[in-house]
Amino acid sequence: MNGLTVEWLLIIVSGMVVMSYFFSVISKFIRVPSVLLLLFTGVGLRILADSTGTKIALPDSLVQLLGIVGLVMIILEAGLDLKLKREKLSLIRNTFFSALVILLVSSFLVAYILEYLLKEPFMNCLVYAIPLSIMSSSIVIPSIHNLTERKQEFLVYEASFSDILGIMFFNFLTASSTITLASTGGFFGSLLVSIILSIVFSALLFIILVRSTIQIKFFLVFALLLAIYVSGKLLHLPSLLVILVFGLFINNLESVRFPWFRKMFPEHTVKDLQHLLHTITAESSFLIRTFFFIIFGFSITIGFLENEEVLLTGGLIVLALLVVRFLYLRFFLRTNVFPESFFIPRGLITIVLFYKIPPEFRLESFNDDILFFVILVTGLIMTLGMVFYKKPSSQIVEEGKFSDRKDIL
Repeated sequence: MNGLTVEWLLIIVSGMVVMSYFFSVISKFIRVPSVLLLLFTGVGLRILADSTGTKIALPDSLVQLLGIVGLVMIILEAGLDLKLKREKLSLIRNTFFSALVILLVSSFLVAYILEYLLKEPFMNCLVYAIPLSIMSSSIVIPSIHNLTERKQEFLVYEASFSDILGIMFFNFLTASSTITLASTGGFFGSLLVSIILSIVFSALLFIILVRSTIQIKFFLVFALLLAIYVSGKLLHLPSLLVILVFGLFINNLESVRFPWFRKMFPEHTVKDLQHLLHTITAESSFLIRTFFFIIFGFSITIGFLENEEVLLTGGLIVLALLVVRFLYLRFFLRTNVFPESFFIPRGLITIVLFYKIPPEFRLESFNDDILFFVILVTGLIMTLGMVFYKKPSSQIVEEGKFSDRKDIL
C-alpha cells in the first residue's frame, strides 16, 4: 500500500474500530444507522484518496472474504435472536410470509424493470434482481433501538427470514441454467439432506461447547461452522441452514423438556452458553461490519451520480422496492406502515451474492454502479424513516391496539 508501515497500518485499523464504536453510540441520538455512517466514511476516504492522488489497491477477494465471514455471522446472529415459542407463532407466520411475498414480488418486478431497460434475458435479470430484493439484516438489526419492542421484534424476524429465503431462492436459480422437474427435485432433495445434517451437526457442536474443558471454545465452533458452510457450497447444499439451525437450537434449548437432557445439561450451563455465544457473536459481527462497510464504501466512486442510466434504472428499482413493501404491509398484512415501510436497506448479503453470480448469468449491459446506487439510496430512505419517527414509546399506538382507543377514528 504505497510503503505504508506496519505501525501506521495498526493505527488506521485501530482508528476504524474506535470510530465504528463512536458511530454506534451517536447513531442512537441522530437516528442514522451506524453501518451507513461506516459506508459514507469509506466513500469519504475514497474521495480524499483520489483528491490527493493516493493509490490504494484493495483486492476484491478481501471484500468477498469479509462478506462470507459476515454472512455466516449474520445468519448465526439471526438464529440466536429468534425465539420459537407458541405465543410467537402468529408473529413468526406474519413475518415469514411478509419476507417471502415481498421478496418474490420485488424480485420479479425488478427483473421486469431490468429486462425492459437492458434488453437482457429475463432469467439472467431475475438472478440479478434477487440480491437487490433482500432486506439486509446486517443494517436493520443494529438500527432499530429507537422503535417499540413490538416493531423491533417484527423487523428482526422479517429481516432474518428475508436473508435466509433470499439466499435459498438465489441458490435455487443459479444451481442450473434451466429450471426443470429434475433440478427442482434435486434442490429440495439437497434441502432435506441439509436439514438432517443441520440437526446432527448442531447436536455435535453443542456437545463440543458444553463438554469441552478448554476455555477457548467459540472460535473453534465458528471455524467448524465456516468449514461446514464452505463444504456445503462445494457440494451444492444450502449449508447456511446448518448455521441457522445451530443458532435456533442454542437459543431455544430451554424448550427441550426431556429429563435426560435436563440432567446432562443443567439450566445454568445452558444459560451461560447462550450468554457467551450472544456476546461473542455480537462483538465479532461488530468487527466484521466495521471493516466490510468501510472497505466497500472505499470501493465506490461517486461518479455514478452523473450517469443518467444508473439514476434511471436505480431509481425505478428503489421505487419498486418501496411500493411493494408499502402495499403488502398496508393492504395484506394490515399492520403499521411507518416507519416499517422505510426499512428497505440492501447491504452485505446483496453485495456477497453479486460476487457469486455465475458467468452464464452475467448481464453484459448491467452497470455495477446501479448496485452502489440502490444500497446508498435504500439506506438513506431507512434513515429518513428513523429520523421522522420521533414519538416516545409511551405515545405510540400499535395497530393491534387501535380497537382499545376510542379517541382514534
